[in-house]
Amino acid sequence: MARLLTYAEKDTWIHRLSGVTKMLFFILWSVAGMLTYDTRILIVMLIFSLVIFKISKTEWKQVGTVFKFILLFLCLNIVIVYLFSPFEGCSIYGSRTELFHIAGRYTMTAEQLFYEFNIMLKYLTVVPVVLMFMVTTNPSEFAASLNRLGVSYKVGYAMAIALRYVPDVQADFTKIKHAQEARGIEMSGKASLFKRLKSMASIIFPLIFSSMDRIDVVSNAMELRGFGKKKTRTWYMGKPLSRNDYLALAFVIVFVIAAMVITFHDGNRFYNPFL
Repeated sequence: MARLLTYAEKDTWIHRLSGVTKMLFFILWSVAGMLTYDTRILIVMLIFSLVIFKISKTEWKQVGTVFKFILLFLCLNIVIVYLFSPFEGCSIYGSRTELFHIAGRYTMTAEQLFYEFNIMLKYLTVVPVVLMFMVTTNPSEFAASLNRLGVSYKVGYAMAIALRYVPDVQADFTKIKHAQEARGIEMSGKASLFKRLKSMASIIFPLIFSSMDRIDVVSNAMELRGFGKKKTRTWYMGKPLSRNDYLALAFVIVFVIAAMVITFHDGNRFYNPFL
């Protein structure tokens, strides 16, 4: 059974970066994406995210299924935003350009479309970086790098285990999904969106229970081996930060600072083309 979102060793400069560098890059990148609503900055971030995703040579079969789920969640989120606040964009941009009436109190405006377009961009700027981080970072090396920065090795090991077991959780999800389909529950694209979401929800509890069983097995094995008894430990996969690591960190710090200056230079983080 194919495993998704698992580390795949390849010879690219992104793979050679330290796990800590990639994590800090992801955190700073996400912070910039969350704080800004400047469409120009978000488009630049999206293009750059897609470029580094391409450079990492990540195969679509590794991330395709996860990306589809994220895209589905994004579409649902945008619909929910509109249902609960159909004129949020008008309130933000201070104008109202009606395009067409839908029903009742729902009228589509150019401002609302632009606002929800920005929401979509904010998600899409982060998703490629998240997927790239997961498939290009060796969990053991990541834990060792965190420990070199002063993070407790227990915390680093917990994060490494989480990364290592993501593919196993996905494998369990696929097994449960196939078992449900064998019982006649339609979960493919042939079923309606609502029916598929309802069927997917029925997988959650078996998946949680199987994950808890795995946690119990791993924790017992670590306890039997005396994990956590010593204050320090050695690492087989540890490596120091290289020149490229410092360059990558310098780039993302400068970019985030520049993005924040452009975003807040007029006291408003929303780029307004309707003025």
